[in-house]
Amino acid sequence: MSFHRAEVRQKALTLLRGGIRNADVARQLGIPQGTIGYWKHMDRTQRGQCPGKHDPPCPRCDGRELDESAYSYLLGLYLGDGHISHYSAHRVPNLMITCAESWPGLIEDCEKAMRAVFPENSVCRVRKTGCRNVKVYSKHLHCLFPQHGPGKKHDRRIALEPWQQAIVDAHPWEFVRGLIHSDGCRITNWTTRLVGGEQKRYEYPRYLFTNVSDDIRRLYTDTLDRLGIEWTHCTRHGKPYNISVAKKSSVALLDAHVGPKY
Repeated sequence: MSFHRAEVRQKALTLLRGGIRNADVARQLGIPQGTIGYWKHMDRTQRGQCPGKHDPPCPRCDGRELDESAYSYLLGLYLGDGHISHYSAHRVPNLMITCAESWPGLIEDCEKAMRAVFPENSVCRVRKTGCRNVKVYSKHLHCLFPQHGPGKKHDRRIALEPWQQAIVDAHPWEFVRGLIHSDGCRITNWTTRLVGGEQKRYEYPRYLFTNVSDDIRRLYTDTLDRLGIEWTHCTRHGKPYNISVAKKSSVALLDAHVGPKY
């Protein structure tokens, strides 16, 4: 390294150690930002300040404690509106749950669950038109969500592993809540009744869950059965994609444990 280049490098390091941003140092000295970043990295390494490799332990691989309640909720969200992808430019895959902007409380609950399940990983929100994508990056996503695979969920078999089923059995309401928060809703339905010879409008609440996957709908209804929730198929246009809960006592149970989106 020439004396001049060594002098410029030292000046850059002095600025960087003073807290000046890489881009500002590069602009001030006329040096490529990549070079500035490399000089900063090597300087921190030589001074023992470079952080070690970020490798949080995994509940499945390393036996780390798992917040099972949060996981059951997050699993429901994933089966509904989530997917795992791995961009070529990134070292690890990411889990993304798409949440409508109409339900800010749901977005908060989703992020809270992600942070509880992945306490040592960064969780972020990506703004899209009409929604927020809540994301977490981890190399252990496939360990915790073995339902991931090529293609769409409704084109492949979806079944819970025994350890996942044990968590859902222990935290069924959280699982149902995650599924409804992703692919369900609470609506006010209406019909007419003949009262005293006069047709009168009658309104009642009901929950709907809609998913194209037969397997995911079965996971939902099997859990409802264990909770004592009465449900029916609501077939539209010959397609049985909707599960309805309309009986008053069952709606009351869902209201107590799930409630409308918010």
